[in-house]
Amino acid sequence: MIGILVLAVFIICGILLGQHISIPYSSYQYVAVAILACLDSVFGALAANTGKNFKMKIFLSGFFFNALFAIFLVYLGEILNVEIYLAAVIVFGGRILNNFSIIRRDFMDKAQTKSRYMRKRKSTNVALKTDVEAEEENIDNDII
Repeated sequence: MIGILVLAVFIICGILLGQHISIPYSSYQYVAVAILACLDSVFGALAANTGKNFKMKIFLSGFFFNALFAIFLVYLGEILNVEIYLAAVIVFGGRILNNFSIIRRDFMDKAQTKSRYMRKRKSTNVALKTDVEAEEENIDNDII
């Protein structure tokens, strides 16, 4: 739970800082790919949390190293005059979608389990009421 709280603080800080920073046009590719890498780490952390195997060290190392590696790919692509950043966009985009689907499945499984539990509990309550009513009828019949 503490890990998710730290994750939320990072997201809020990033949003607040992003509103006050001006980025030059020549750096758009760097920033865009770095943001995708960071989002990949965030969604990976949320997916890991659904499986109860979230580790803060892994999240932080992935958050920073993925962003730095993505920036390096953009830089290397500029040197070689090849748009390598597109590979990073495709890979990180695919991973984000994969992690989002893991989160979605876990959410739907929990909702379905809760729905089954509520139906079972409701049917159990109806069965208990029926048993109680049957006992009352037996008692009433014995008295008459």
